[in-house]
Amino acid sequence: MTSSSAESVAPAVPTTRVRVESEAFYAFVAAAASGGVLGLLLGWFGPPRPLSGEGSFGWISAAACAVTAVSAAGVGYWRARRSPGHRWRLVLSSWRFGVNAVAVALVHAGLATLAALVVFLVLNAGLIGWDVEPFWAAVLMGATTGITAYLVYLSASGMTTRRMSSLLLAFVVVGTLTAMVTTPDPAWWEIHFSHLGTFRHLSSVVFNGTLILGGLLVTAFAVYVAHDLAAAAASGGIDPAARWRVVPTLFVVMGIMLAGVGAVPVNASLLIHNLCASGLAAMFLCLLAGGRWLMRGLPRAYFRAAALFLIALLVSVVLFATGYFGLTAFEIVVFALIFGWIAVFIRFLTADQPADTGDAAEAGPTHGIRLPDASVRGVLPE
Repeated sequence: MTSSSAESVAPAVPTTRVRVESEAFYAFVAAAASGGVLGLLLGWFGPPRPLSGEGSFGWISAAACAVTAVSAAGVGYWRARRSPGHRWRLVLSSWRFGVNAVAVALVHAGLATLAALVVFLVLNAGLIGWDVEPFWAAVLMGATTGITAYLVYLSASGMTTRRMSSLLLAFVVVGTLTAMVTTPDPAWWEIHFSHLGTFRHLSSVVFNGTLILGGLLVTAFAVYVAHDLAAAAASGGIDPAARWRVVPTLFVVMGIMLAGVGAVPVNASLLIHNLCASGLAAMFLCLLAGGRWLMRGLPRAYFRAAALFLIALLVSVVLFATGYFGLTAFEIVVFALIFGWIAVFIRFLTADQPADTGDAAEAGPTHGIRLPDASVRGVLPE
């Protein structure tokens, strides 16, 4: 047999996408089996539990989903660092990669927890008075943990700048809405937005935790922004003479300020809380107003979009100053503008990237050129 014929019958090397799908399936099997055993033990040896409510089967399932999500996201994110399109993360310092991995894992855990609580709340509304029996406890627990592991593993393994921005937006929106509908004070909106985080209640834990983890994710997000900006500058998508290296640092400060807003509620320290909120707004204003200086070379449409965000921000300030907007409305509008702008900015920055780079040749993110391994070094403060 000739070498050419031998090559023709040799098994093909699995693509990255096939490998990730296979690993996600095995994660599903392991998590479903573990969850099924846990559910069976709870149903067999524990007292009868309702589907939803404090101490319910749904709460225990949500906690199990959180643990599953942390494990699946951590493993998936770590293994993906050697995949095509993700190898640039190998040159990150250990602490920076660790911060990114922790942020990705915790945010996935938060989303998985909230999703599980909502699912069991809906089931409880449809199956009023039903206590979970051992068989169904095993089925429900195994299904929720298995699906969580599968979806989270796929998400963390394919983490890109665009996906991380979508994850950030989804997490902040879901967490904030959950805090709104579960708060013990239905008149919270008559005071201010941050009033949601002042109660000794689960809703305030959700609200403050959302801001803290959201800030951590924004800080991790800065590494991806730095990588994409470096690629854009190397390919001519951004003027190399522009001060684009400042942008990731502003994102880091923005993330720290956002986390500070949640870590220090207004009833703990009004001064520190307001300083963090003001710092967050200031970083956003710098990115908007300084866009042409910081990121010269991006499409003209982006700067027009940024101008609209800036105008909306200034109009909101005027409406608040004249008394038309209350403090709550003003804070919600500013938050919406910040996260809306992040989504638009990333869409423009990564517009040249293919939708799925899992099997693409190793290149700088999507501008079709190979970047040096140290493309991210020197962009963010060590």
